[in-house]
Amino acid sequence: MRVSRDKVNKVAHALSDALADMPEVEFVEDRNTVRLEIRKILEDLLNHEEKIDQAARHKIENQKRTILEGSQEWDILYRKYYNEEVKKLGI
Repeated sequence: MRVSRDKVNKVAHALSDALADMPEVEFVEDRNTVRLEIRKILEDLLNHEEKIDQAARHKIENQKRTILEGSQEWDILYRKYYNEEVKKLGI
């Protein structure tokens, strides 16, 4: 699922606000810089997730026989291939 830039910004704002409210957290940079870095990290994670998803789907599509998305077999294979791709990346 693709997440819009606006939603990523909202999550980044919420995280930076939550961090700012924690007494044990002190920002060395201004709050906007922290928010932008959080947004960058979230976007990187979402891009990795999208690549992993595409790789898992590609493996299922390349099976000798057609496996319908939404079937139990498809779900099992998707989880298997998804986890394999995650392990490859060391995440």
